[in-house]
Amino acid sequence: MTGTDALGVGRTRATTMREGFAILGVAIRREPKVFAVATIGSLLFGALTVADAWVLGWATDHVVLPAFRDGRVDTSLLIAVVALFVGVALLRAAGIVARRVGAGIMQARMWSHDRRDLTRQYLSLPMEWHQRRPTGQLLSNANSDVEAAWGPIAPLPMALGTVAMMVIALIQMLLADWVLALIGILVFPMVIATNIIFQRVVSPLMTRAQALRAELSEIAHESFDGAMVVKTLGREDEETRRFAEKAHQLRDTVVRAGRARAAFDPALAALPELAVLLVLVVGVSRVLAGEIEPGAVVTVAYLLTIVSFPIRAIGWLLGEFPRSVVGYERIRSVLEESTRVDYGSETLARSGPGAALSLDQVGFGYSPETGLLDDVSFDIAPGSTIALVGATASGKSTLTALVGRLRDPDRGRITIDGTDVRHLRHGALAAATAMVSQSAFLFEDTVRGNVTLGGDFTDEQVWEALRIAQADGFVAALAHGLDTELGERGTSLSGGQRQRISLARALVRRPRLLVLDDATSAVDPEVEARILAALRSEGAAATLLVVAYRKATIGLADEVLFLDDGRIVDRGTHADLLTRNPAYAELVNAYETEEPA
Repeated sequence: MTGTDALGVGRTRATTMREGFAILGVAIRREPKVFAVATIGSLLFGALTVADAWVLGWATDHVVLPAFRDGRVDTSLLIAVVALFVGVALLRAAGIVARRVGAGIMQARMWSHDRRDLTRQYLSLPMEWHQRRPTGQLLSNANSDVEAAWGPIAPLPMALGTVAMMVIALIQMLLADWVLALIGILVFPMVIATNIIFQRVVSPLMTRAQALRAELSEIAHESFDGAMVVKTLGREDEETRRFAEKAHQLRDTVVRAGRARAAFDPALAALPELAVLLVLVVGVSRVLAGEIEPGAVVTVAYLLTIVSFPIRAIGWLLGEFPRSVVGYERIRSVLEESTRVDYGSETLARSGPGAALSLDQVGFGYSPETGLLDDVSFDIAPGSTIALVGATASGKSTLTALVGRLRDPDRGRITIDGTDVRHLRHGALAAATAMVSQSAFLFEDTVRGNVTLGGDFTDEQVWEALRIAQADGFVAALAHGLDTELGERGTSLSGGQRQRISLARALVRRPRLLVLDDATSAVDPEVEARILAALRSEGAAATLLVVAYRKATIGLADEVLFLDDGRIVDRGTHADLLTRNPAYAELVNAYETEEPA
């Protein structure tokens, strides 16, 4: 059972209603002026709908019956009746417009407000938080959960207006004839009881449907994101079945809710009609007995035909509460997440020579029980190039993530130019450093857009970054050069080309510390050597920390850090380590053997 399911099962109907009204209170406090306009429009609509009944009764007594009795129609009275009907209709139409436009604006603003808040929260939360949650769930939070949370806003003004309509209708029925009014009032408890039964049946179904929507979104995103794996391994049928199973569960749940509504709506519509028949029977006998005027019967009967609408509108509002409460709590669980990256007030020089990097007894583990890095200490002089070499799962990528502050170490400290990275203010680290990972992500944008990411860089700066990354040649050969659209995730480029565009994205910012986590793994050795040589040139001098595997790449480094089982076990030039460290020599030679194979 998911958290959302458990939440829906454990919540009582009274709690759902109370929390639903509390959520609406949040919306009203955020948008009081728009809510006031929508409510006034709804009240106007409700009052004038009841006024129609009064106009109809007055016309019956003063125009219709005298016309039958006298054989002629009083033109002035007829004009007055038409004017009354037209005036009421126009004012009611104005109320409908104000109600719908106000409710629509209010709902759209709440959607926009929460989606902006969620986006800001997603960007502020650390990578470890994101890595624990499926992307599909985060998309569901920002899409279907936001829409569900504020779903009751649409029927809210209508419900308030129809409550006023119901009160006015009851008063008018009592003024017309208290006997007929009592008969009509009997319909209210019957309609309310029907609505309560409907809520008890539908509420858990709607709660379950909301949870299934999120699960379906997670499966869909995972399948689309792994489309290459699915297709190359021929798993289309299995993925289709996995998606279909969840889609069928959602379909069946929504269908059950639809069947309940299909049974509820006719019953709700039939109860007032039955009351109208009873009013007509009793009303005709009272008219024949001379106790009331025919117009009173017409007024009460007409009011009963519209009295089911207010209760139905309230039912629409209450019917949205289960989804609203679940969606709102899923949103709040993200917005109230307390995991944060703490920043200080220190800054780094954004330009100049390479930065000095130092790690002092750094330790880190992805769980308290399992340590990955232990007592890692080393210093990197400004402008030098250091190769980080180690076997798979030795902690290389984790170490680069700590340097880029995608995570914070459990122990020890990391300093750049003598300043602990945890003491830097927000944005200071990114302004002076850059990190390029093995998995090159490109946006569905132009080459220029993917390199600059909206930054203020000239084309000359972009071409220079592409030149250092050895990407200027193939970019110049593209149909529109820098303006060539690359498609989603850069699908029009090869893996090596995508990596070089990602590298240029970092280089155009002229970082003082550049961290490459196997960022040229898809590039052939000759091109990789030219990239590293360009990075070491005077015009692009920066401190380089490179996760490397190839001998040619490692040989270009000033020094090599040999990482084994989460510790720096040796340090020196590539040639020295080959000579004195058998484990290092075996690892590097193994890489060299595997690559040609």
